[in-house]
This record gives sequence, C-alpha cells and structure tokens, in this order.
Amino acid sequence: MTDTNKHIILKTKDLSIGYTSKKSKTVLASSINIELKKGTLVGLIGANGIGKSTLLRTLTNVQNPLSGEVYINNTNLLKYAAIDLAKVLSLVLTEPVASKNMSVLELVALGRQPYTNWIGSLSKRDLEIINKALNQTNITELKHKKCFELSDGQLQKVMITRALAQDTDLIILDEPTTHLDMYHKAYILKLLQRLAIETNKTILFSSHEIDLAIQLCDQLVVMTKTGVVSDAPCNLIKKGTFETLFPKDLIAFDEKTGSFRVKK
Repeated sequence: MTDTNKHIILKTKDLSIGYTSKKSKTVLASSINIELKKGTLVGLIGANGIGKSTLLRTLTNVQNPLSGEVYINNTNLLKYAAIDLAKVLSLVLTEPVASKNMSVLELVALGRQPYTNWIGSLSKRDLEIINKALNQTNITELKHKKCFELSDGQLQKVMITRALAQDTDLIILDEPTTHLDMYHKAYILKLLQRLAIETNKTILFSSHEIDLAIQLCDQLVVMTKTGVVSDAPCNLIKKGTFETLFPKDLIAFDEKTGSFRVKK
C-alpha cells in the first residue's frame, strides 16, 4: 500500500489552541492543519513553552480548542463519548503511576477497562491481548514484579504496554523519555518506531530529543513562533524548518548531519 493511500487516523482543521479567561484569550498557535496516517511514528517538537503539551491536551479532548476541529477516524473529537474515545485513543502521560504497589500485569490489564464487562472481569480475549502486548514490548519476564521495583525505563515500557493493551488506532505520549539516560531515551524511541511498524498503529509523541526524532520518525510536527508545520524530516531539513527552532546566536542546525550543535 502506498503512503498516499494510507488511512488518515487524526486530522485537524484550522485548529487554534491556547487558554481563555474571563478577561482575555491567549493564543499559543493557530491555523494548525495536520494529518497523521495509519502506521506512522510522528514526533511533536519545539522549544520549551511553545505549546506542545497544550496541543496534545487539545488533541486528546483534555482541553477545548479555541477554534477549529479535531477528527479521529473521520469523526469529530467532540462527538465521541468517553468510553468510545478510549477505544480509539490511548494516552501515556508523564504523571506518576497512581499505585506502585500494583504488579506490572495489573497495570497493563487496566488498558482493557474500555472493553471489560460491568464487574471488570477479564475475558479470554482480554488476556490474549494483554499477553501479546507484554511480548511486543519484551517485558513478559517483568509481569509479576511490583511497579515500585522497576527502573524508570522499565516503568515507561510498562506504560507503553498498557497503551498497546488498550488496542487503539492512535497512541499519544507526552514526553515519554523524560528522566531517562541517553541509552534509554534511544531505546524507548526505537521501541515506538518498531511498534508503529509491527502493529500498524499511529504513534504521536512529544519530545525534546529532536536529533533522535529526526532520525527515527516518519513525520514531524514542528511548533515555532511563526506557526505549526508538518512533514517528513528530510523535507523539513530541505525547507530549513529546524533553523528557526532556536535563537541562532547559540544553537545551529547542520543540514549535512541532521543534528544541532552549540556554536563556539
């Protein structure tokens, strides 16, 4: 199947994001028009405070848009009931786990909540999906460990596994590599790349690991002071998009290596 024929999982139409109060409205970004295709890994990048978290909250219906629309599987986000949204969108946040006394298996099983019956019991099908998710992230040997026994990197893999068990078309992660060392940052992003290919799910994550995102992502959504653009990394390099991310007096982008460097 060619790229042009891939199904669009998430789409925004003239989206404007920010905050409103009784006296004023703060617009962080406007005229956002992006399309995320099925089975792609998409990185959301930009400088601190540019509005990445606000955009993710708006795309996941945690925060209302100032104007414009968000569509998931061609249905307006606002038309989804909470239970139906949980069957098409799973979210991995940077917030700590509610109870680290849970086992890995119990935490991953929470991903099946949108599908379980009224007493919350797991069916044979639920257990099959949970075990498949554990295998996909290579953490089957951890399933009986308590969450407090895990390293930050292991816990992040568990949270990704829970999202896989939720079995949604779209997985959105807010800063999945926070607090990890360089090796585990690369490991988690490589894992997301592999999962997008193997599961054909659309995975969108925000990150400050711009160099890694350029290397690993099929598509990048770049937020700058002048607007939001989205394209394949190689096309964004040709357009000079990355040169506008940071003040030029300190940080420069090298088109040949596809990475940033500190000016001497």
